[in-house]
Amino acid sequence: MGGWTILGVYLLRIALPDQPGALGTVASALGRAGGDIVAVDVVAREADGTAVDDFVVELPLGGRADSLVSACQSVPGVRVIWLSRYAAGGNLRRDLEVVEAMTARPAEAERLLVEHAPSTFRADWAFLVSRADLATTAEVHYATIAAPDLPGGNAFWFPLDHAIRLTLPAAWADQGWRHVAAAAVPLGAPDRALVIGRSGGPEILDSELARMAHLAALAQTVRRALAPDEDAGAINGG
Repeated sequence: MGGWTILGVYLLRIALPDQPGALGTVASALGRAGGDIVAVDVVAREADGTAVDDFVVELPLGGRADSLVSACQSVPGVRVIWLSRYAAGGNLRRDLEVVEAMTARPAEAERLLVEHAPSTFRADWAFLVSRADLATTAEVHYATIAAPDLPGGNAFWFPLDHAIRLTLPAAWADQGWRHVAAAAVPLGAPDRALVIGRSGGPEILDSELARMAHLAALAQTVRRALAPDEDAGAINGG
């Protein structure tokens, strides 16, 4: 990590004590190092009393990424797990608009993610679909204008454990899916997903899959943290 001087946005994953004030202490240390925090995601809480958080941090011209590592490690009990360039790049503002909307209305986080997905990913449409246990067909819960029907309720990508590009059946071409580049990402469960599509392409890039996964995880984090009473209903198809 030493010697980096590239201007840009970075994803910093750290382990820190899961206790009041720890997050603020890390944020202050990053600020003193010149980092501008633009997003934070709580990834996990471990049994040993530590939390794992993702920080999206922007550095000014001439800022060194290794200074972010040094800043974090100056805080007792903090360990840096990962540092990399953040794939969203110039699309960060759109991503943050989604996060702001979800934070303002956490109980509606999944629906808002669907509504914002087309503009965020320059797609033509998006929908949220889920399949009940042992069911052979799936149900679309939220869909944007222009989203095609799900032929026969067949969500062949389930179960889903990570964001993927979809290879569509040839038979779907005459049912509104001709020349569509589509991708799906799990949304809180293997049989629940956000799907986006572009008519005529271009192909969905790996960096866009990463952003989809990041925003899907944030939707779950926001909903569970800020609207816990709504959690069970949303997971069950509310």
